[in-house]
Amino acid sequence: MLNRYDPGDKVSATDAAVLAEALKLHPEADEKIGPGIKDFSVRSAEFGSKCFWVNRTDGTTAKFSHTACV
Repeated sequence: MLNRYDPGDKVSATDAAVLAEALKLHPEADEKIGPGIKDFSVRSAEFGSKCFWVNRTDGTTAKFSHTACV
């Protein structure tokens, strides 16, 4: 899924639904979700890679590893 997006892209509603369920399984889910999920985006990460970011309802963001969710 990550490879379908470029840094700066907003994740589609269909993929966001899958990510929201996966994020619930993250070891730091409560911290990552915070006050609630607005949507997801893809941004650059360390070492030239890219990763998913959760955009929260209060305007804050947090990156997360999708591999930590499985």
